[in-house]
Amino acid sequence: MSETAETPLGQEVTRELPPRIVIPPIKGEMVHLRPATVDDLPRMDELDAYYGASRITGKDAQAERAVVHTWVRRSVAWSHGQTPDESGVGDPESRRTIAWAVLTDADHDEDGQTDAASTANVIGMIFLIDIDGWSRSARIQIVLGRDYRGRGYSRDLMPRVMTYGFAPEPVGLGMHRIWVAVPEQNTRSRSVYRSLGFEPSGTSRDALWDAENNKYQDLIVMDTLVDEYDPIRSLDAFGMHLIEDNPGVQEALSAREHSIAIQKNTVSTQTGVRVDDAAPTDAENNRDDADNARETTSADTADTSTTVEETRHNTAVAPDASSEEESNWPYGQGERKTSKEAWWRTLGRGRKRSVEE
Repeated sequence: MSETAETPLGQEVTRELPPRIVIPPIKGEMVHLRPATVDDLPRMDELDAYYGASRITGKDAQAERAVVHTWVRRSVAWSHGQTPDESGVGDPESRRTIAWAVLTDADHDEDGQTDAASTANVIGMIFLIDIDGWSRSARIQIVLGRDYRGRGYSRDLMPRVMTYGFAPEPVGLGMHRIWVAVPEQNTRSRSVYRSLGFEPSGTSRDALWDAENNKYQDLIVMDTLVDEYDPIRSLDAFGMHLIEDNPGVQEALSAREHSIAIQKNTVSTQTGVRVDDAAPTDAENNRDDADNARETTSADTADTSTTVEETRHNTAVAPDASSEEESNWPYGQGERKTSKEAWWRTLGRGRKRSVEE
């Protein structure tokens, strides 16, 4: 019998993950994703994908390699409908994993050859791990080959994967929370995660060993919730275009239009004056804004294997810095709300919560 929980409206919602999942492909502008396979694992070694792991994720290279192998096998097992016991890798808490291979068909270095031809176009992997059906929570992590870091691939992928993760079932996973764990010294990751809407939620003191500096370091946990995360704005923050046929995008657009309609209705009710065109709502305007963002930022700055270049957070397109003229959002980016006052919640889509810090 399925475990269920009641919503505030008394509706029962299952807290069990489906026994089998169809992992969708996801399109990006620079790269695209397909479900990862066991055959992709040797390519990660060829890519030297675990180089610098202690600095990026806090694990040593051997541990990073071991968990990537486990995550891929768990993902394949779930897509085949196998239980954790049947998968051969186990999972005592039945927290599932989804693994995508990151592929590029491009010749970005203009040498006349596809960048990753030697590894069947695979340049890394991105994961949703620790997917907890009961708590509707998942962790995101990306691992790129050593020679494919710093090219901007991560900024193209993370918002699109998170959009799928937050999208309601059956289109997406229906997650309530997505989180990351970042070593204290990885300041670039923390900066860009804030641009994506993540907020620091806790610190595990001296949780990691900093091999480069021969000392312990803290592990910073950051997260964002479904009614805080703004999937369209997070793409715009990095100058990326919306791809409307990706999983979860139509639901995000619908939610945004609903929120803007609530804002218009609220203003009209309070002032007695009809408010028309309070904010653009079509995807074309989002693409126009993304084009503007491209002109004001470098297209080639990016993170290491976990995130994108910190300078993105400080440019004109970052949510905390952009002028209101460049924003087509209900709130100007210069007056960005804190996570507890996110635009979806403030406009009425989210649950009622205290906004006190």
